[in-house]
Amino acid sequence: MPSDLTSYPRPSVAVDVAVLTVHGGTLNVVTVESPWGAALPGTFLHSGETLADAARRALSTKAGIDGVEFHQIRMFDAPDRDDRGWVLSMAHCAEAPAESLPPGTGLLAVEADRPVEPMAFDHADMVSAAVDDLRSRYLTRPDPSHLLGTTFTLLDLRTLYETVFDRPLRKDTFRRHVIGALVGTGATTSAAGGRPAELYERRPGETFPGSIAALLV
Repeated sequence: MPSDLTSYPRPSVAVDVAVLTVHGGTLNVVTVESPWGAALPGTFLHSGETLADAARRALSTKAGIDGVEFHQIRMFDAPDRDDRGWVLSMAHCAEAPAESLPPGTGLLAVEADRPVEPMAFDHADMVSAAVDDLRSRYLTRPDPSHLLGTTFTLLDLRTLYETVFDRPLRKDTFRRHVIGALVGTGATTSAAGGRPAELYERRPGETFPGSIAALLV
């Protein structure tokens, strides 16, 4: 005989999305205002809605962000995580270039893997999880989230990786580890009082050598 599911207590289900970007040489996360302080764009799951649909709706209606790729990080399920009641939240993460975000988007700097200011509920922990996820992907390929443009200099790429991994990187050592995953375009930056720099693009399907972990982690 089928179980009567109405006899079991039911938590509310929510989604929250940590959108990371680089702004002013610092890793930042998109925030929205809430009665509990700075928060990630989030919403409760509607009847018949998938988690992905809810996350997409939260980004659009709460932050005005559309068309970004995102994926799940993990479920945050501490029974006391939300003082309004029993709420489970599936955290998602995404990355977007700062210039692609709507004007006036709220940004909160992330330092030492955490937001520099308190956030609502356990959203600071979600941001930390999103940073870990970001770094795990940036260990394998050059700027997989395309925070840089289609073409970039080695200095651009190294500066981005110093921001993502929160550490200085030696120029020659970094170049030796990443150059195999790049291809020169034959073009250079325009010289504005300085020496032109070669422009590179990502080599399709190419990954970094495993030894890069010792440099970045």
